[in-house]
Amino acid sequence: MADILRLRRGAGGFVARLAVLLLLSLALSVRPVLAQEMLRDAETEALLHDAAAPLMTAAGLRPGNVQIVLLQDRTINAFVAGGQIVYIQSGLIEAANNVNEVQGVIAHELGHVTGGHVIRMAEGAKAATGIMILSLLLGAAAMAAGSGEAGAGIMAAGQQAAMGKFLAFTRVQENSADQAGASFLIKAGITGKGIISFFQTLQNQEYRYAIPQKDSYGQTHPLTSERIAALEHVLKNAPSWNNPVDPKLEERFQLVKAKLSGYVNDPQATFYKFPESNKSLPARYARAYAWHKKAYPDKADAEVEELIKARPDYPYFYELKGQILLESGKPLDALDSLRTAVRLAPDQPLIASLFGHALIESGKEGSMEEAKKVLRSAVARDNDNPFAWYQLGIVYDHEGDNARASLATAERYNLEGNAQLAMISAEQAMRGISMGTPDWIRAQDIAMVSRTEVEKDRKKR
Repeated sequence: MADILRLRRGAGGFVARLAVLLLLSLALSVRPVLAQEMLRDAETEALLHDAAAPLMTAAGLRPGNVQIVLLQDRTINAFVAGGQIVYIQSGLIEAANNVNEVQGVIAHELGHVTGGHVIRMAEGAKAATGIMILSLLLGAAAMAAGSGEAGAGIMAAGQQAAMGKFLAFTRVQENSADQAGASFLIKAGITGKGIISFFQTLQNQEYRYAIPQKDSYGQTHPLTSERIAALEHVLKNAPSWNNPVDPKLEERFQLVKAKLSGYVNDPQATFYKFPESNKSLPARYARAYAWHKKAYPDKADAEVEELIKARPDYPYFYELKGQILLESGKPLDALDSLRTAVRLAPDQPLIASLFGHALIESGKEGSMEEAKKVLRSAVARDNDNPFAWYQLGIVYDHEGDNARASLATAERYNLEGNAQLAMISAEQAMRGISMGTPDWIRAQDIAMVSRTEVEKDRKKR
């Protein structure tokens, strides 16, 4: 459900309209597979989970079963695409003024999840396609009878009716998700001010880009003004309307927002937005990333040292310090900082995998054995991390355990979507691991799934 993007009517032939209709019906399942880079960051993932957990519970979902995935995309958008996964694009985090606005967006997306809207999208597409096919048949019949203009008119009317029906269907879903999201906010005791202010931000952008505001016909979503009015009616009368936002959660959000800005933006843009005269923690955080990107490790480290001095209990500052040292060719120096980060955040496998990488690169005596323990623990908690599997494969290869090195490599390629190499590596692992053991069974599973994908690709060619 592309919550910010709208489809507006425009000129175009029948083929274009049919293509749009088909694309709309498929967009939800295709979008995550497109070239949108997933951003994995322990601090950001922890923040989004903590901000969304009460909403997930209010929606009747188990927080442990719902994923919130951050994508590197400057568009202000969020969507769902099947299952219990909410995708948030980095542009939305940058555009949001506070954590409550993000909570409002997540609440809306959870409305799509609980409403089963991705699955039901096929219903809307089927009804619209039926109208279009019928108009084609009637138009063709009219043309065959010698009434060319009448036939063309029937086809054009059918196209418009089909598109109108499909778009009306999506608008109903968006309204439903808005109302469900509002109910989740209220039930969770979270103020709805954020979703209202976020929609007002979107409305200002629509005015700026001269997006038509007269009616919602021809659009996938209701008018933003309509959505604001409908939500205000519900949220302003709720007992949670004046509830304060958790200040610690808001502080974490501002740090994550600044960090993301420093990571995705050009360093000069970061320095302009966060000049050195700004001594706040978010500003230092953003500049630390910017200096690191410009390959000024000393300046980056100086900013991090000030961050650690201000918040010696915050694990992610130590993580950044270790990352800067590691990526500056000083893996041995990075160990203390990363070890501290792991101690302060023992439940963060992404930090553990970075620590494991530093141990491998350090060359320190006994570091490979420690890296093995750290990385095995990391993939046990988060087996969707190809980088951790790659590092674990290096450890196994160093030990001469070629079979498990191949299994780790198979896991990595399986996550990266390289079915051919995943299949080859899994088959190599099976030849060196005792049949029937958990590792052998896992290698067999990867080999079977990958072989199916390889065969599908061959048939397509």
